[in-house]
Amino acid sequence: MADVMTRDQRLVLWIAILASFVSFLDGTVVTVALPAIQRELGGGLSTQQWVVDAYLITLGALILVAGSLSDVLGRLLVLRIGLIGFGITSIAIAAAPTAEFLIVARALQGVAGALLVPSSLALITANFRDAAQSRAIGIWTGATTGAMIAGPVLGGVFVDLLSWRLVFLINVLPLAATLLLLHRLGHADHRREGARVDIAGALLCTVGLGGSVFALIEQPTYGWSSPVIWLPLTIGLASFAGFLVRQRLAAQPMMPLDLFRSRNFWTGNLATAFIYGALSLNGFVVGVYLQQGAGLPATLAGLASLPSTLIMILFSSRVGTLAGKVGPRLFMTVGPIVMAVGALLLLTVSRDFSYWWQVLPSVLVFGAGLTLTVSPLTSAILGAIDESRSGIASAVNNAVSRVAGLLVIATLATILGGSLDLDGFHRAAVVTAILLAVGGVVSFLGIRNRMRTSAPTRPA
Repeated sequence: MADVMTRDQRLVLWIAILASFVSFLDGTVVTVALPAIQRELGGGLSTQQWVVDAYLITLGALILVAGSLSDVLGRLLVLRIGLIGFGITSIAIAAAPTAEFLIVARALQGVAGALLVPSSLALITANFRDAAQSRAIGIWTGATTGAMIAGPVLGGVFVDLLSWRLVFLINVLPLAATLLLLHRLGHADHRREGARVDIAGALLCTVGLGGSVFALIEQPTYGWSSPVIWLPLTIGLASFAGFLVRQRLAAQPMMPLDLFRSRNFWTGNLATAFIYGALSLNGFVVGVYLQQGAGLPATLAGLASLPSTLIMILFSSRVGTLAGKVGPRLFMTVGPIVMAVGALLLLTVSRDFSYWWQVLPSVLVFGAGLTLTVSPLTSAILGAIDESRSGIASAVNNAVSRVAGLLVIATLATILGGSLDLDGFHRAAVVTAILLAVGGVVSFLGIRNRMRTSAPTRPA
């Protein structure tokens, strides 16, 4: 039967899930550990922002390079390098003696993480076809997005019972398991003749993001008139403009601008920017406020998101399959709007705090909307591009989602009104809902369902 996976397809799916799992896990598990990191290593809101954004700067900038590296070195080799690098930097973070050391180690971890997700999705698109591909992406989405939400749960348990340092070693087993499965897969690696890495583009993108984010995070401290702020911001914006020009002119760009000629691709990425910016904002604010504002221990703050995890695990595969049959537009429209309603339910949180009546309804509605959104969004974007370019297409989409989160976290002080108190928490909930609603409207106006033809799945 067409929906039965071969042995190699099952291995590929597990490899893709586990490799992405460690990147998503470390991207979210840190949120619940931020108060403990601040207590031990010092620093205020800006330090917490840097712990998150140092990872996202290098991840967002270099995730595009992963597509080119995969062409030059091969997908499987790039995946192995990323897994090993991720393990080494995780150990360095766990041993960090100062906040500055931890931030640098997080930036290096982002470099390794940039090699994981695009290669993982490219493996899926190369080994599955049509409705089976949508189903595989649905399974991948449920597991990896579940990891994004489950991260705070695991992190909270480790923070309360052991140490925040051990939070960053949670990924040791998934890393080892993925390397073992790669060995068992035994596929020959594929390299593209004449492929090159756009080093100049990578440097321009990194400087562009780094300078802009530095200015946004430190602006509340120094003010816009300070050269400490406007000079990095000017350099950052000029570098990013140079990056776009470079992509237009380079023979082998790391982000081919012609990809954006596809309506579903550019619309899907625009929706991604709003939706994933909102997800990053919601995850950061809820994870930190439940501890510092509501007074919950890290474990309970992490467990607060568990219902969303269960919804994702139970229904993402089914949503992926259904979206593969009827098209992604309805799901990408309704899902973000449902999430926006869930975010607005957080306005019921008051000084007389109750998780069951003030937070749980939001978590349930938010989880339902997230499940409706993520798998169809991924399928719509990758389905808009020829399979031979799936690696770079997934890299661009992942870069967009990470950069969106990066910029939202960088502007956190402005969104919150200066501090993460109850008023700041409510402001963040409203901004989250607005971003999500815009993402839904963009999807409704821009996404088009494509007619699919059924074909048997086959391994690459």
